[in-house]
Amino acid sequence: MQNQDIPNYCIEQLIKAGADKVQCIYSSGEKKELNVDAGEFSLFRTNANHGISMMVIKDQKKGSLSINKIGKDNIDEAISTVLNMAESSMSDDAYDISEFQEAESFSKGDKEPALDIMYDRMEEFMEYSANTFPITIIEQAILDFSAGTSYYRNSNGVSFDETEGSYSFSAMFTSKDGKDTSSFNSAGFSSLDIDFPFYKGGSIHRLLKESAEHVRTKTVPKKFTGDIIVTPDCIMSFIGFILGNISDYRLIAGTSLFREHINQKIIDESLSLHSKPLSDSLSGGYFVTSDGHKAEDLTIIDNGILQSFLLSLYGSKKTGLQRVSNSGGSLIIDSGETPLEDMIQSVNEGVLLSRFSGGSPSDNGDFSGVAKNSFYIENGEVQYPISETMVSGNIIDMFQKVKHISQEDVNFGDEIFPWIQFEGITVS
Repeated sequence: MQNQDIPNYCIEQLIKAGADKVQCIYSSGEKKELNVDAGEFSLFRTNANHGISMMVIKDQKKGSLSINKIGKDNIDEAISTVLNMAESSMSDDAYDISEFQEAESFSKGDKEPALDIMYDRMEEFMEYSANTFPITIIEQAILDFSAGTSYYRNSNGVSFDETEGSYSFSAMFTSKDGKDTSSFNSAGFSSLDIDFPFYKGGSIHRLLKESAEHVRTKTVPKKFTGDIIVTPDCIMSFIGFILGNISDYRLIAGTSLFREHINQKIIDESLSLHSKPLSDSLSGGYFVTSDGHKAEDLTIIDNGILQSFLLSLYGSKKTGLQRVSNSGGSLIIDSGETPLEDMIQSVNEGVLLSRFSGGSPSDNGDFSGVAKNSFYIENGEVQYPISETMVSGNIIDMFQKVKHISQEDVNFGDEIFPWIQFEGITVS
């Protein structure tokens, strides 16, 4: 069978076997990966990947199954299995598939990697890091190029093809000076091309620099309540709680803090948040949602006002609320008007928070955790890197007290975030 025929075959056979509604996605692709371990090139490999994902609804009972063997016998066995799964499951009137839409094909990025450039860029990065940050050890660096096509089909006649190719780079590192060592840290980004040195991507250069500075740390002088400036690398540790409260699980369970807050202010008016899977500024993203709709960009929060929940087709039918026009992710927070340097100068006492390690916030947003790879700020100046320091507060209160948002931002490929300054956080 041709690639695009595989999902059509699955749908045809499942409908013949008694299914009411079916969706099937066949994906095939290839990843080429270049690894450096302990400063030496250690691996170059090519991995082919393919898989079939089926979802079937019969008598409003659902079964779903994914396989990575695509022989006809394997597919036929999976068809039988997924139908049995549906027949033995609980019924739910909210189960559904996307309605008919005009067939489309989408494409983004290259289909083949620039292998010579991959090697040259990795070598350039290793030489740059060794020469610029001699006490910083690159424990591992991974560069890969992934490309592939997904064929989405369903029994309502939906037919979408999505072809994408992009590069991804990540590095894990620590620093050592004599007997003093820093904690491990990592950084990475994705991109449609590699026409630039890797140390200029994402937060790579800044985090390498900070790693070298963290070989010797101090504790904060006392417990205090002050400001934290959260870096772009760390903001998802907090904004994720807001997103969780406007997504399927909490809205269906009735535990969302914002169930009745559409078109109302939920955070400080200085902050706007978007989900833009179609943005040319992002190498990541997607053209088709996980439930089979053509994706669209949307604004989630506009100047503090909640514009949209992040409900899937199932979530919308379960709650009676509007389905969102994408699958979330591809997040962009609008940059602000204040230079980062001015933000730091405005802090009487606080922390520049680069990494947060803590458990899940409580249902009301209370949080407590350890500030890692972070710095103490006093009298408008970054004083020194800090050792294990606790920060605590309430995420809802915190986002009501946004003091500044930086002019600068960082493009990670999948997300674009600025630095955000919050007040009223307990540091100990």
